[in-house]
Amino acid sequence: MKAIIQRVLTASVTVGEEQVSSIGRGLCVLLGISVEDTQRDVDYIIRKILNLRLFEDENDKPWSKSVMDKEFEILCVSQFTLQCILKGNKPDFHSAMPAELAQPFYDNMLENMRSTYKPELIKNGKFGARMQVQIQNDGPVTIELNSPAGPVDPKQMSKLEKQQQRKEKTRVRGPSESGKEKSTLRSRQDANASSGAEGDVSSERES
Repeated sequence: MKAIIQRVLTASVTVGEEQVSSIGRGLCVLLGISVEDTQRDVDYIIRKILNLRLFEDENDKPWSKSVMDKEFEILCVSQFTLQCILKGNKPDFHSAMPAELAQPFYDNMLENMRSTYKPELIKNGKFGARMQVQIQNDGPVTIELNSPAGPVDPKQMSKLEKQQQRKEKTRVRGPSESGKEKSTLRSRQDANASSGAEGDVSSERES
């Protein structure tokens, strides 16, 4: 799961000519749900949203208070495009959870958040609708968040696999090269020993 968390002075969602939701000071959260997301991802993202210290305290010390500490509002907006993977210049959204599964998953996440925080302070967009989201970012402050269990970009996975393969080749090659060095050293020692022995025999013959 991916979340873009923005500290805002105000934020609102409009569908067509109707404003369906709005908040004052708090957080606007854009959420991208992956096909691989589970309750573990939900728990992680909710915990971070509610506990990130993005606000000042009573002495204006920054990064001291969370949205819960300040009792500010949260506006959540489902945004499947966060799960985009580029294929050249074309966005691909196969990593996003299909709408028929994502909507109950998203609704459940909102219920989980409301049960943890004050439900009247959790606002929502309109799932699946073409929305206009107005955000007055305060700072600006924007945090990109990925749940640990979220999917890995295939390109990044390919890079990691190649790095792992190189490491494995290095491990295999290392002992082999070490063996070659030892073999070469033994050959030199044997050659020296042989050369010394012939010298001794030669000396004995001369005497």
